[in-house]
Parts: sequence; C-alpha cells; structure tokens
Amino acid sequence: MRSLILLALIAAPLVAQDTSGRAGRGTGRRSGPPPVTDTLRARQLFVSKSFADLRGCGADDCAADKASRVRAESTYAAHSKGVMEFKLVSYRSRVDGLEIPAYLFTPLTKRTEKHPALVWVHGGVHSNWGTGMFPFVREAVQKGYVVITPNYRGSTGYGNDFYRKIDYGGKEVDDVISSVDYLKTLPYVDMDRLGIMGWSHGGFITAHSLFRDNHPFRAGAAIVPVTNLIFRLSDHGPSYQRDYSTEEGIQGLPFEATCGPKQDHTCQEEYIKRSPVFWVDHLKVPILVHVATNDCDVFFREDQQMVYTLRSLKPDLAETKIYVNPPEGSSGCGHTFSRRVNATTLEREDSPEQIDSWNRTWTFFEWNLRPSSLIRPDDARWKVNKQP
Repeated sequence: MRSLILLALIAAPLVAQDTSGRAGRGTGRRSGPPPVTDTLRARQLFVSKSFADLRGCGADDCAADKASRVRAESTYAAHSKGVMEFKLVSYRSRVDGLEIPAYLFTPLTKRTEKHPALVWVHGGVHSNWGTGMFPFVREAVQKGYVVITPNYRGSTGYGNDFYRKIDYGGKEVDDVISSVDYLKTLPYVDMDRLGIMGWSHGGFITAHSLFRDNHPFRAGAAIVPVTNLIFRLSDHGPSYQRDYSTEEGIQGLPFEATCGPKQDHTCQEEYIKRSPVFWVDHLKVPILVHVATNDCDVFFREDQQMVYTLRSLKPDLAETKIYVNPPEGSSGCGHTFSRRVNATTLEREDSPEQIDSWNRTWTFFEWNLRPSSLIRPDDARWKVNKQP
C-alpha cells in the first residue's frame, strides 16, 4: 500500500517536469539543447542549483527584520506582564551545535505537579515567531502549558548568515526537536507530556518530527502543513523553486539527476527524504491535521495528499478535518483561517471555523497529554471473546 501511494504522489509532477526527452512520442532524436529564442522567458524560468546563488536577506532587509524582531519581543514582554512569564532563551542544535534562539512562555505560578509542554513551530520559508500568535500562546499558558517557540535556522531577524543556513526539511527539524533539551533544564516541566504544533512550514516540521522513528513527543498538530516538495515546487514555479534548489543541503530540483553538496545521489531521493507525506507509515503517536479548501499558499491539492494518506494508512492515530472555504485570515485566504487576530489589540477575531479548530486542538492535547497516572493500563480483556 505504501509503495502504491508513494508512486502516485511523485509520478505526476515528475512526468510534467521530465527534461530527458523520453516523455514525448516523436521519433526524432535530440542532438543538443533547443535554441533559445525568448531570452526574457529563459531568464524568468532559470533556476540555479549552486549554493553560491542562495539568496540572503541583504543589508537593508536584514536590518528591517532585526528591528521587527526586537519590536515583537518588546510587544510580547509588555503584553505578558501579569499574564505569563516571557523569556528569551537559546540552546544548541543536536545536529551541529548551532545556537538556536527561542521564546519561552510559562505560567506565573508553577504547579506542584509538573506542567505539560508544547513546542510551537512558526511557518514561512523565512519568517519568525510574530506577535500574531499572542492570544493563542496566552490561552495555552492559561491552560497550564509551558510553550517554547524555536526560531530555527533560516528564521528572520538574526542576520544574513543565519538566514542563509536554511535547510528546509533537513537540519531545521533537528533544531526544533532540540528545544526539548532546553525544556529538560526546567524543573517544572513534565518531560513525559510533550506535544508539538506548527502552521504551514511549521506544520511541515511538526509532521517530519512525528514521522521520525525516535522523537520525544506524545502527540502533535500540523495545521495547513506543507507536505510534498516534489509536488509543491512544480506547483509554485521558478521564483519559489529558487529558495530550495540553491540550499546547501539540496542543490538541485526534483527532476534533476544529482543533488546534495557532493552531488552524489538523485534529487528525487533528496526531495522524498524532505517531504513528510512519504513517511506517514512511520507515525506511532496521535496527530491532528486541519486544512482549508481555499488555502492560497499550501493549496488543497497539496494538503489533501497528507489528509488522505493519513486516513488510509493511520486511521487510528490521525484526526483530520477539511474546512470548506473558511473565512480568510491575514494572508487573504484560508491559509490563516485559524490565526485570525486583530493586529492592533492582539485579540482573536473569531470565525466559527477558527473557534472549532482551536476547540478541537485544545481537546486533542488535553486528552493526549494527560498525566500518565490517568492512563489506564490495558488489561487485555478485549483479546478474549467474552464480556468482563
């Protein structure tokens, strides 16, 4: 079953992008590259695979990003007073020791019993943890959760070098999982009750984390997640592809023969490794996935691949919901349907779909991160064909 699903997920975009000359039905043979008669179109379609061409944020944008981050941190500090404790923290990534900045939100009064914790992962190809998530963080803390929000490699506001370290679907996943090492230093965190949640790119990282064979999480939620990079890059075009093809760990497009820093393996192999939808069969803990049919970033035609694969392969572990044309959020479409927040007051601007999505999310974590003492052991009576 997994082989059939994997074949279906990769076949269409790869056939559409075939540059080998084998896809056509003509009998002629190609003797070389075709003539270029439209140089403007050629420039528009050109996508480098050289790490030297990876874009940075540039002096002006880097400065603006840093100023934006500082303002966000000031806003969080001001709005958290009397509500929750807000701290700037950092830790080392397990994969290579890179210092990862993060925000930590904790209840003002620590319970005698330890608190469950959530790792919340921001989205954006390049972005950071913005103030638009304030009301949801506040709700989490008021419900007793400790929340840590990693600004993994590639995040904005930390300079050009950090920006260009982006490793989409690679080391960034280790950066996020490594936040658990910081949580271990907090005596009030119950390390047996860890969850993870992310949106868009953050949902992508969340899914990757949960589909690994070894991870520390009891459950996770991936909201409007990126799922299939082979499909996604063919769907979004050259300007989007350039953000991936020049990354140091990738260096190529899905249909090219070789990828990686040493160009020693196929690009198809590289992109499958970095696309969580191909690893659903590794899921061992509950996952919640919410998507929107009017998503203009992670189009529904991409997200449905994750939803239907989970329903097929992991129906007992996956809780999925498709929201049909929910009221748009700040992105101008359904991509932010459950992150509708007033930019001035930082309060929720609820729609019925946003209320429903968050109610389901809180219930999901309340159940799956409940204390171990409340989980009744299986006494195996279900194995015998008689009533207890």
